[in-house]
Amino acid sequence: MAADPKGVEVVTFGCRLNTYESEVMKREAEAAGLGVLKNGAIIFNTCAVTGEAVRQAKQSIRKARRENPNARIIVTGCAAQTKPDDFVAMDEVDLVLGNEEKLQRHNYRALPDFGVNAFEKARVNDIFSVRETASHMVDAIEGRARAFIQVQNGCDHRCTFCIIPYGRGNSRSVPMGGVVEQVRRLAGNGYAEVVLSGVDMTSYGPDLPGAPRLGKLVKAILKQVPELKRLRLSSIDSIEADDDLLDAIATEARLMPHLHLSLQSGDDMILKRMKRRHLRDQSIRFCEDVRKLRPGIVFGADIIAGFPTETDAMFENSVRIVEECGLTHLHVFPFSPREGTPAARMPQVRREVVKQRAARLRAAGETAYRKHLASLAGTSQSILVEREGLGRTEGFTLAAIKAGQPGEIVEAVVTGHDGGRLLATPNAARAA
Repeated sequence: MAADPKGVEVVTFGCRLNTYESEVMKREAEAAGLGVLKNGAIIFNTCAVTGEAVRQAKQSIRKARRENPNARIIVTGCAAQTKPDDFVAMDEVDLVLGNEEKLQRHNYRALPDFGVNAFEKARVNDIFSVRETASHMVDAIEGRARAFIQVQNGCDHRCTFCIIPYGRGNSRSVPMGGVVEQVRRLAGNGYAEVVLSGVDMTSYGPDLPGAPRLGKLVKAILKQVPELKRLRLSSIDSIEADDDLLDAIATEARLMPHLHLSLQSGDDMILKRMKRRHLRDQSIRFCEDVRKLRPGIVFGADIIAGFPTETDAMFENSVRIVEECGLTHLHVFPFSPREGTPAARMPQVRREVVKQRAARLRAAGETAYRKHLASLAGTSQSILVEREGLGRTEGFTLAAIKAGQPGEIVEAVVTGHDGGRLLATPNAARAA
């Protein structure tokens, strides 16, 4: 059995926003005094996007307790926010915090045997009562070559498959000044690339004075932080892309040529049943238009396989949209019903069919990705080294490169690929 940890350890599941918030949580927990606990503390920052994500979190919690019998275990994140009683019922767990409470220092002082007598195991408020999202300053993202920062939280939309608004609340934006200052701070600490993240990032701004849009924020960052080498966007909703954002994509070389789209399906009827706000032709047209603005831009997308009522013909529309949109980085989600969502009450597709469709979509994505790799042979690429021997191009394509330190940008030439990543040679080495 492993020894109990010393200090505060944070285990993160799910999205980039969770990665950023885990840094805030670690700092606040240590400031609250958890770092001096004799047997340490482990914080699980969970995800609720799928039932499998929740299952994995519970499995990890049980394993952590077996290996660290005397450590204090805290559970938070979207799974804890939406189903706190499930984690309160786990004997392995000492404290459950909601998504708002996890960022507040005083809540970490609520652990039993840590200076309090009366103790409530769960501290989870009504997330829809939260009206603002503060700018939580962090100096670094542990173990990451690029930094993530939060610009927006929550979601005002109610897609029929999604539980996340109930974990994150309504949409709220971080003021522009706070975001710019956070980017400046991270760039000053040596980060060459910063990634903007949020739950529904393209809904940024209407709750702020002057109602700025995401494009205005992007332009402000690039103008006011000239020392930042690369700015990247996480997932966006193409139907909400504003004119300033499209202009920045076309004119700002430091805004990375990679967009991950929240498509979810390629069939109009399924999109309507999902309560999405776009149709397939709008997605295809968006990709075509943006390619005219920024030739060579790379698109990724989320697509759900086997959504309730999806027929074979409807599914084929999702397969075809991979090529029609020119998608390169595909995230495929086999549909799984989430309790409390309308989609869970719709006529379900048989599980074996869902799995088969997910496999076909992944195969289509792999074919598109290998085609993309082949198309880059002989090109020059700026590669951000993530760890020894591995990095990412500006288009977020994985590349093997034997040069540079994590966080450093290396100029290189692509010599080929191995089916999963580019093979790149640093320019200096090639010239030698």
